[in-house]
Amino acid sequence: MSVIKTHYDNMPDGREVFLYTIENSNGVQAGIITRGATLNSFVCPDRNGVMGDIIVGFDNILGHINSGTYTGEIIGQYANRIGGAGFTLSGKKYNVTANEKGITCLHGGSEYSSALWKAIIVDDDAVEFSYHSPDGEQGFPGNVDVRVTYVLTDRNELEIHYEAVPDRETVINLTNHAYFNLGTTKNGSILDHELMLNCDYFTPTDENSIPTGEIRAVEGTAFDFREFKKIGRDIDGDDVQLRQCRGYDHNFCVNGEAGTLRLVAKVRDEKSGRKLEVLSDLPGVQLYTGNFMDGEPGKDGIGLDKNFGFCLETQYYPDTPNRPEFPQCTFKKGEKFKSLTIFKV
Repeated sequence: MSVIKTHYDNMPDGREVFLYTIENSNGVQAGIITRGATLNSFVCPDRNGVMGDIIVGFDNILGHINSGTYTGEIIGQYANRIGGAGFTLSGKKYNVTANEKGITCLHGGSEYSSALWKAIIVDDDAVEFSYHSPDGEQGFPGNVDVRVTYVLTDRNELEIHYEAVPDRETVINLTNHAYFNLGTTKNGSILDHELMLNCDYFTPTDENSIPTGEIRAVEGTAFDFREFKKIGRDIDGDDVQLRQCRGYDHNFCVNGEAGTLRLVAKVRDEKSGRKLEVLSDLPGVQLYTGNFMDGEPGKDGIGLDKNFGFCLETQYYPDTPNRPEFPQCTFKKGEKFKSLTIFKV
């Protein structure tokens, strides 16, 4: 096991961005950059032992900055969407950044994902990234101290440990926004990847991708991934939920007890032979199929077209602060947000 720190690139204002590469005894590597504490690469073998990077992304910092697709970044203070860009806590209304259509707060106004995080090597298999979010940033109440630790094991498990502590009551919902392509981006579309989700229900959305409040059974719908099926099998079906999002961009309710580590998803790519398992202790997972990729140049100059990557963002449900019937993610002063997500190849 080893961790190597190298210079990755410079921010437009000259600040350095560093790359931390963790390698296990099997030759599997995870590369994380300090801008956004971003998972920039995850290199693992195909069925023939040929190593390949299964993270869709960019070769330089301007690619990340100019993209707006959150490729591999840590998302916070509130992952996913808050409807009306506002919520009420203890009788007080908070207005947060409306950075989507001017009406929705998406991914916390991009605060955590665009920040330069501090990083320290804590072991020969782990790197800890930290960030201080000041009170009122993007409209969210409270100073919040955040730590995200990446650990790569010899079982080819990439663990992402999240911790966050506020100094006053606030909402916290953290995730990683990695786009995966098990065939690497040279493979093109991920629509032939087979996906299984350990989810009996999902949360339908309105035309602005905000949950309606309904928790709908997946049975008999295009959202039924309880058995392996190709991601693209039903993606173009005549379902208003798919049409308004140009594909899947929905929260699924993970079976089992929230707070306990359990299987979320399995993905397999017949062409390369690679497989991915996702485990988490959070109540939900967002399946996103890269519906708005528009051909921008990614790694090796390859154009990132629609459906070139898929995301499995473990999370609390979207718009939870405005939906008391959803599992809640409000944390009081000194109360710790703590979570674990594992990506296993």
